[in-house]
Amino acid sequence: MPLSQTRIAFIGGGNMARSLIAGLVADGHAPAALTVSDPVAEVRARLAKTYDVHTTDSNAEAVAAAEVLVLAVKPQVAPAVCRSLAAHLPRPAPLIVSVMAGVTEASICAWLGAETPLVRTMPNTPMLVQSGAIGLHANAATTPEQRNLAEEILRAGGLTRWVSTEPQLDAVTAVSGSGPAYFFLLMEALEDAAVAEGLDAEAARLLSIQTALGAARMAMESDESPQQLRERVTSPGGTTERALAVLTEGGVENLVARAVAAARARAEELSQLLGADA
Repeated sequence: MPLSQTRIAFIGGGNMARSLIAGLVADGHAPAALTVSDPVAEVRARLAKTYDVHTTDSNAEAVAAAEVLVLAVKPQVAPAVCRSLAAHLPRPAPLIVSVMAGVTEASICAWLGAETPLVRTMPNTPMLVQSGAIGLHANAATTPEQRNLAEEILRAGGLTRWVSTEPQLDAVTAVSGSGPAYFFLLMEALEDAAVAEGLDAEAARLLSIQTALGAARMAMESDESPQQLRERVTSPGGTTERALAVLTEGGVENLVARAVAAARARAEELSQLLGADA
């Protein structure tokens, strides 16, 4: 069966589910093959109106005919939701895709019961505009065909990359999961600096954002590394060289390394806390 006809059920209709649904529908997935279960009537109505997908307030109904089950609830309610789903899962279980941050494969499988094919993912918020950076890891019960299916589904939200071990998802969390905030902070600082130098607020914001977008597109589309691109725009004795010298003297590289390490450590802590209920 082609991906466009694969029956996918979403448990939870929040931002991550909505972004994947938007990407799937835009890629030609049949809305009739998509089901969303959410307890909030307004959420269901908005999804049904916007994407013409089937919605329900019953997880059991959503699971009944699903070939792929996407777990997209808040991590805090994951134990209760997964345990309630366990009684309704067909056996053998369908492919489970989790977009729940910090909830480990061991916990999910313990709650769902039996041998469950599971792909755990770490998306980020740009997935809302189909520009996400998404890390994936599959457990041992997942077949190569199911891995490919999960990757096809997640590609609707942006770029996907597999990691070889589940703990590496904590590093993905620190780099790309939290990463948008790092760039937003830099854009914010650049905007403030531009205003301080005399630009009006609107120009400062647009120039900062467009510069970030342009740099990202150049880095993505070029065969050269970010280091090579940086060196290319840094003329000896020029303005960029002077600015970069200030950033280097301020220890920006060390700050970034410390920030990512701190985020990774916190991701590990949260995974341990969420797994305590397994």
